Amino acid sequence: MTEAAENHTPQPETPANDAGAQTIAALQAELADAKDKMLRALADAENTRKRAERMQLDTSKYAVTGFARDLLDVADNLRRALDAVPAEQRTSNEALNNLLQGVEATERVMLAAFEKHGVRKISPHAGVFDPNVHEVMFEAEVAGKRAGEIIQLVESGYMIADRLLRPARVGVAKGDSSMPSARSLDESV
Repeated sequence: MTEAAENHTPQPETPANDAGAQTIAALQAELADAKDKMLRALADAENTRKRAERMQLDTSKYAVTGFARDLLDVADNLRRALDAVPAEQRTSNEALNNLLQGVEATERVMLAAFEKHGVRKISPHAGVFDPNVHEVMFEAEVAGKRAGEIIQLVESGYMIADRLLRPARVGVAKGDSSMPSARSLDESV
């Protein structure tokens, strides 16, 4: 062995070596902090992108909501016009019958346009009251009906995609005392 190799013993830490180690440690901490910030920024950007996609999807799905809501009264009035004319007058008055056929055609076109844009009609004539899609307009005692059963459709409701545009307005049974008890209307609301 050479004399230099034999004399190679670890040198005690000098201020220069200590400063270098501190600099390396500080740089490693700064690198770790920068990596953490970068990962958080990437995650934030990804969340923002996903939120923007959801908003764009919702906007395209529900863009016609205001317009459709404004046209619901028109659809209701077309239906009221058709329901206002008794069947015997339709058959006896050809001019009135032709007019009503035009109103029916207009109603069909309007409902088809609604369907095309994701608006669908809710017309429950029977079933159980559902507070998520129905609005109770009146209650009446009806033999053979349980409390909360729909007995009459007052006005159709509408959904746009999976959201309620307007609830269906219905009349419900108060309940028949001879029927076994069902859930009461108060419990379902």
